[in-house]
Amino acid sequence: MNEFDFGDTNKDVPLAEALRPHTLDDVVGQDGLLGDDGRLRLMLARDNLASIILWGPPGTGKTTIARLLADAASMEFEPVSAVFDGVADLRKIFARAETRLRDGKRTLLFVDEVHRFNKAQQDGLLPRVEDGTVTLVGATTENPSFALNGALLSRAQVLVLERLNNAALESILKRVEAHINAPLALDEDARAALIAMADGDGRYLLNMASLLIDLPAAPRLDLDSMARLVTSKAPAFDKAGDQHYNLMSALHKTLRSSDADAGLYWLARMLAGGEDPHYILRRLTRFASEDIGLAEPEALPRALAAWQAFERLGSPEGDLAIAGLVIYLATAPKSNAAYKAYKAATRAADVTGSLSPPAHILNAPTKMMKELGYGANYQYDHDDPDGFSGQNCFPDEMERAQFYHPVERGYEREIAKRLAYWDKLRQQKHMVATNDINNDT
Repeated sequence: MNEFDFGDTNKDVPLAEALRPHTLDDVVGQDGLLGDDGRLRLMLARDNLASIILWGPPGTGKTTIARLLADAASMEFEPVSAVFDGVADLRKIFARAETRLRDGKRTLLFVDEVHRFNKAQQDGLLPRVEDGTVTLVGATTENPSFALNGALLSRAQVLVLERLNNAALESILKRVEAHINAPLALDEDARAALIAMADGDGRYLLNMASLLIDLPAAPRLDLDSMARLVTSKAPAFDKAGDQHYNLMSALHKTLRSSDADAGLYWLARMLAGGEDPHYILRRLTRFASEDIGLAEPEALPRALAAWQAFERLGSPEGDLAIAGLVIYLATAPKSNAAYKAYKAATRAADVTGSLSPPAHILNAPTKMMKELGYGANYQYDHDDPDGFSGQNCFPDEMERAQFYHPVERGYEREIAKRLAYWDKLRQQKHMVATNDINNDT
């Protein structure tokens, strides 16, 4: 057996199964876990394989690693699927595991798509994991922080599997060629494109390669010819899962970094993955308020206009309105001063409770309210020569506070000048009023 010969040469066996690694050394792309200092290697070296959750994209080796861990640790491998199997199946496995344990043999329980177990099913695993009846290895493509309950997470280590890089995928193609004892009929560009089309998914790459292994070695397929035979993998995206939040976070933070080109890329990724454009537009509108604010007052109406344009046009014509908005938001001056000011004012409101407004800015529609001092000494700002009275508008029991600190960018530069002017004028009028009071006394 040569270094790339992994198994059955029977053509009836799917290529992905025929080339499934026989040992952990054969697994590619997961050196962080399986390298000399990898966490799984260290567990095995210490004969202390703990319950773990393998979290990673499809086609990165979760099931294969679980099988090989059982072999390496001399454990019985018991697989279940959270999609097809239920509590009755688990009870049978637990009974077999108890019998083995009495005979000195341990059991590795592999739960594929463990995130699909409901809370009661996840809780049902806990006693058998805690008492050592089974060692749990769960596999999931969903973020365990959201998909699994806290009790299960506290009893299992989460290990992250990486998306397979190009070098790992190239290694898989070489194994295919060793398996069929012939090179794939691809030119250099077509081979690179095939790897890119797999999008980090080793299983998908093997499925595509299986369409090519029976072709004659010559002539080699160019990019166009290869593309007609195989189809690219749909981008990894789940509108209700981790990718939904990850890509939106990437788009939001890219716009905050004023990178229009990267913003367009993440927008395209989301739309290609089937994200709801209305969700994207809602988040972009929020971005206009939160991250641009008054540095560019036109940002919010532009966002609403793009939203309206998309609702009238739909896809694909309306997609261009979203793209234009992404470019506009990325290139607009940024300020979160209004956002921070509102947060600060909210904290102050929570602390000060139910303080009444000062009486002079209260309306007095009844005689009794006038007698109570409502509206007394109110200064109508338009009657002031400066159009600004400088009167206090905070509660009498509260010192004046400054929540809003505009930045020196965009339109907020002008706002800062206005605030500085009014603050100076307010101090002057306060000094005049104080002197008048002192003279009267």
